[in-house]
Amino acid sequence: MPLTLSAIARAAGGTCVPQRLSERTPVDGVARFDEVVVVGHPAYATLVTGDPGALLDRLDAGGPEADALSRAVLVTDADDPALRERLAAHEATAILRCALGGVALHATLTALLADDLAASDRLVAAGMKVLTQAARRGGATAAIAELAHRIDGWAVLLDAQGQLITSAGAGRLHVSDATAVALGRPVRVRHEGLQLHQVGSDRDLAGYLVISTRSGTVSRSRDLASLAAALFDLLLRSHDPTVTEHLGRESLLRTILAGGAPALELLRRWGVHDRSLTAFALGARTRTIDAERLLRRWFDELGAEHVFAASQGRVLGFVRDDLVDELAKRVDELTPVSGQRLHLGIGTPSPADALARGAAQAGQALDTALDESRTVVHYARLASVELVLGSLAAEPRAELARALDPLRDAAGAHGELTATLRAFLAENGRHRASAQLLGIHRQTLVSRLRRVEELTGLSMDHADDRATAWIALRALDR
Repeated sequence: MPLTLSAIARAAGGTCVPQRLSERTPVDGVARFDEVVVVGHPAYATLVTGDPGALLDRLDAGGPEADALSRAVLVTDADDPALRERLAAHEATAILRCALGGVALHATLTALLADDLAASDRLVAAGMKVLTQAARRGGATAAIAELAHRIDGWAVLLDAQGQLITSAGAGRLHVSDATAVALGRPVRVRHEGLQLHQVGSDRDLAGYLVISTRSGTVSRSRDLASLAAALFDLLLRSHDPTVTEHLGRESLLRTILAGGAPALELLRRWGVHDRSLTAFALGARTRTIDAERLLRRWFDELGAEHVFAASQGRVLGFVRDDLVDELAKRVDELTPVSGQRLHLGIGTPSPADALARGAAQAGQALDTALDESRTVVHYARLASVELVLGSLAAEPRAELARALDPLRDAAGAHGELTATLRAFLAENGRHRASAQLLGIHRQTLVSRLRRVEELTGLSMDHADDRATAWIALRALDR
């Protein structure tokens, strides 16, 4: 974040006297009062130094120069009631009673802003480095997600016709606003403070990048987004031959899942002659990891055929039974990227002409891995609760979940009581660990659990009741 008036006051040893501008206003420059012509940006403060008396006389004289000075911030070592009264008359913000004055004060302020600008430049450079790494892993989708995180806001990438390419953060909620700004449509934009960055040149337009920050600050986010637009220009113009390959493998995979003789014939032509294969499903909580690219490299190293395809954020595929442990090992040992990592679900070995059931098992195992933040989950090792729930139809599962209906709030949604019960049971009834997980005091945890018991009639001291509550929670999640 840029330096604010309150930060400048602390650094200069002075007292901020807010009037037209608040103490939280960011600062963009410093000048001597006789050099100020216009304030550069209405959302930023310009600091002025010099003789307070001469500055106030200029304010009293009126005119364009006086108007510019009234929106600047006087920084001085002086402070007296008369000075404050005259500043208040012009609604002029000031920082008074600084530890230094004159030339020393001006030099100190200049050095502070220069250091902050250099730090901002370093952060932008570091941000572009991470964006480039994200683009290498997952293309435009991963880069846009990292950009939204870096600017603490949302981002939307559109093509030259205003059609959505990808978005991140809350960008999907603001696509209409982003499109209206990009194409200059005469409609009311509901979201203020949007930044528009052209991807490509006027003669060779590739698209538009629209961003917005939660903080409302524009300087650093504008610089980073401007550089990111150049990166997206390169990404959108780089032809990826794997797109065609992916579409082909996705179509082939549908034939394999249908089973029978056509599936066997296709596998043989694909170079797979094994009678039995194991299904796997690979996914992550975010889109910043290119799982399909990792699999291509791993399968090349293992000497396995690329019998997999990505769909809806996860990769479904099949591998020889003897390579399952090696695949699981690679996923388990993969270094997390920005705190995120891959999750793998593994089905049971299935005949090569009947792989659909194994694929369903792998998908269920991956769901469990994501829900429980486990890296690798084998369907054959799933808890009996999962196996039972997986075999039940929707209505019996809903009946099990109704045991927790008394915990719903006035709007009919499950809130903090259900979350408290889930954390308590997940931590095997350990009060300290449960309270830490929820970020609450142990006594608050105990009070909530008592309320859960009163509403549901279940006792957390009884093993059968705890099992009932856990099964109901798992049924609620499905």
